[in-house]
Amino acid sequence: MSQAGISFEEMKAAMMKDGEFKTEYKKLRPRYEAIEQIIKARKEQNITQSELAKRVGTQKSNISRLESGNYNPSLDFLVKVAESLGKSLSIQIK
Repeated sequence: MSQAGISFEEMKAAMMKDGEFKTEYKKLRPRYEAIEQIIKARKEQNITQSELAKRVGTQKSNISRLESGNYNPSLDFLVKVAESLGKSLSIQIK
């Protein structure tokens, strides 16, 4: 079964040709990399957003907003999420 339309990677490559988009993307990249890692860890453990929310002690809507990129979480919240997934949070300044 094939999917209609353009893939995310194709769309991203096209948009990266725009200098302003590329600059903004680079600014947000750390946030989206963290989100990607959270989603990956959650899916590897085969748990729902609701289950993760219970583990963290928050509402499912907060996990949903975090995973969609519509929430700017505190460092403490990210630590709780990581620990709830059996992970640790590591921040590196380059």
